Amino acid sequence: MKRLTAADFDPEVLKLFDGYVHGRLSRRDFLARAGRYAVGGATATTLLAQLSPSFAAPLAAAGDARIKTSYQEFPSPQGYGTVRGYLAMPANAKGKLPTILVVHENRGLNPHIEDIARRLALEGFIAYAPDALAPLGGYPGDEDKARALFPKLDQARTRADFVAAAHALATLPQGTGKVGVVGFCWGGGIANYLATQVPDLAAAVPFYGSQPQAADVARIRAPLMIHDAGKDERILAGWPAYEAALQANKVHYQHFVYAGAEHGFNNDTTPRYDEAAAKLAWGRTVAFFKEKLG
Repeated sequence: MKRLTAADFDPEVLKLFDGYVHGRLSRRDFLARAGRYAVGGATATTLLAQLSPSFAAPLAAAGDARIKTSYQEFPSPQGYGTVRGYLAMPANAKGKLPTILVVHENRGLNPHIEDIARRLALEGFIAYAPDALAPLGGYPGDEDKARALFPKLDQARTRADFVAAAHALATLPQGTGKVGVVGFCWGGGIANYLATQVPDLAAAVPFYGSQPQAADVARIRAPLMIHDAGKDERILAGWPAYEAALQANKVHYQHFVYAGAEHGFNNDTTPRYDEAAAKLAWGRTVAFFKEKLG
């Protein structure tokens, strides 16, 4: 069966889907407006199903003998009390390893993000992926249900949970004390946020994430590698102000824009995945972490 790509959908459908994914459109509104672009016997419901994630083929299998995984909890007194997440590390590690905090999109700790953590473990890192939805029962196993739960979180407490997770990784017995963060979409915004909140952060890699306020950029000490999609007008609109603040505060950063790529291009479970852009961005990310974390 042919794998669908963004090119198989009308650009307006992709814009509507982006609005639905990020809460600007309800499911009903998406279906009502996308229906006019359904052709060849398809329906708006079919379009939504085609655009939604399929977790059938992770790049790093959960049972890979080279990786050791578990679910771990750490205290988060300023957040929801406890942060719970998925920990992945090389099974036969010799000595202490650098750690990376993995921050999910706005659906919680789904199978794709667990796969990202395992990919990092295969690269020689300890990766920890918290589930922001843990206080509400955790990722429910359904993307629509997860998306509906997300607005019910107290965002201030949730952000505090991720700060607590970063501090926990810095003192993890198996870790070197060096911590990096990578995040995607909502998680990209959290990666930017953590760079303003955790002075000892060793590196931050936001993928198509919202930018922090210019006034907060002065607190950034970590080097940044920022990945954006060429067709992501919503995120790119905030870049000029962010870049000006980064330059004014002499923050070390790299910014890559992937021409022709859609928001979410690194997520290989959806048609918005762009294989060439994703492989290039991921290769750059791993090399950046190896350089900055040691």
